[in-house]
Amino acid sequence: MLATLLPGFAGTELPTWLRDRLRGGLGGVCLYAQNISSVEQLRMLTDAIMAENPYAIIAIDEEGGDVTRLFAATGAAFPGNAVLGRLDDLDTTRQTAAAIGWSLRQAGCTVNFAPCVDVNSRSDNPVIGVRSFGSDAELVARHGRAWVAGLQSTGVAATAKHFPGHGDTAQDSHVSLPVVDRSLDELRRRELVPFVAAADAGCRVIMTSHIMLPQLDSKHPATMSRFVLHDLLRRELGFSGVIVSDALDMVGASGSLGMVGAAVAGLRAGCDLLCLGTENTDAQLDDIEEAVNDAVAESTLPSTRVSDAISRVRGLAEDLKAAREAAGQPPGFEPDWPGDEAELAQTLDVQPGASEWRGRAAGHYTVVRVEADPNIAVGITPWGPFASLAAQPVLLITPEQSSLPPFQPDEPVLVIGRDIHRHPFASAAVARLRSQHADVLVVDMGWPSADRRYANVATFGASRLMGDVLLKWLA
Repeated sequence: MLATLLPGFAGTELPTWLRDRLRGGLGGVCLYAQNISSVEQLRMLTDAIMAENPYAIIAIDEEGGDVTRLFAATGAAFPGNAVLGRLDDLDTTRQTAAAIGWSLRQAGCTVNFAPCVDVNSRSDNPVIGVRSFGSDAELVARHGRAWVAGLQSTGVAATAKHFPGHGDTAQDSHVSLPVVDRSLDELRRRELVPFVAAADAGCRVIMTSHIMLPQLDSKHPATMSRFVLHDLLRRELGFSGVIVSDALDMVGASGSLGMVGAAVAGLRAGCDLLCLGTENTDAQLDDIEEAVNDAVAESTLPSTRVSDAISRVRGLAEDLKAAREAAGQPPGFEPDWPGDEAELAQTLDVQPGASEWRGRAAGHYTVVRVEADPNIAVGITPWGPFASLAAQPVLLITPEQSSLPPFQPDEPVLVIGRDIHRHPFASAAVARLRSQHADVLVVDMGWPSADRRYANVATFGASRLMGDVLLKWLA
């Protein structure tokens, strides 16, 4: 059953225990930013993984926007899904995914845990937001289809996530167990639409979500629900590819069951590949392997379910080898974003009065950076204009330091943050600034509130590229 496990590990070199596991038939490895120090180092690491097991899955979360692993040190030079959805050019979306795919091919990765095809129907969603193409199911579906096609044209497998849809939550499954109280008919009309499109586009992998859907299964999160994964995803939607769990070290999965219990329950429900987390150990894998073997022996986990999962994972690895050969070699240069950067300025949501502020400021203003704790999926990475201008002097507001710093009272003030309305310390700081200083422009580089109360300008993404777009608009 080792072929069903996809652990993470600490460090930038392959540990001895993981080498041994790979030689023993481990399904593969999931890489995170902490495993990457350079493109050259990453390629040496992925080559080492393949040397131990040529059928290993080498997976990574490279969404190409706020969630980036390849470019975690610099910020991504891609716009991100919400911006692509606002641009609404399918060729650009397809070409963007292909550029990301070639970057992954150069690095030696075989599976990308992207695109995120959740319909972000709540502006207060703490974990999806700008990772989504939008709030309209049909728009998300057509861009998800284009993203899948573009990525897989490079020989890298796409992963549509997070089934059956994480967009209608106000909780983050990394730290809690969100509830989506929607009926199956409601899901069919919105949340499931992009997954149907991704499956029709030949998406090779679909990732589960750690959310409760009480109208479908009142006892189990989606990752551990036989109804959600087998009856709905396999039978109704007809998906025949690999089902991978979201990371099982998340509270939404293992908060009550523990890692071992979550692994057995996920496999029983229909997961083929178990993404375990970021810093797993040899002992953890021993415990999971023992628990799965015991469950099979006790007939609480059918052996045919395990053998079916192993067959799907091995089939994916074999198919990807052929897909890489068919796609050809990656280019000998770092792929760039293929779109027209000038067009991205059209995706900015500019409220009345913002352009007039820009004219009054004429490039002279005090910058206030609002730094909230990012969600775990995004992590700590350079973002927005600060990715390019890291040395620029700014006034900083954080949860620990939310009092207003001193500034020139007669100079215009530019506030830049992400999801300002979701963080009480940030929205309170903006309100105080506006009450004390008349000439304030607020830029939200996350997903703003519906009323735009804390966003005179919204960029719908905080990648390095969108930071450059904002700087050009300000100029």
